[in-house]
Amino acid sequence: MKIQYVTADELVDTLGVSKGKAYQIIRQLNEELAEQGYIKIAGKCPRKYFEKRYYGYTSEA
Repeated sequence: MKIQYVTADELVDTLGVSKGKAYQIIRQLNEELAEQGYIKIAGKCPRKYFEKRYYGYTSEA
């Protein structure tokens, strides 16, 4: 089964950012989703939404 959410640890590895920055990115994306009426999970972001918002990122999982 394909993992549906990206985590901060995955962003650290793939984007080369600190863990704090990874959580900041996830928080920002979750705020955007909340404004659109979606339910959010703290510390995780839906993979499809992350791929849509970050140019050039595609998952291989």
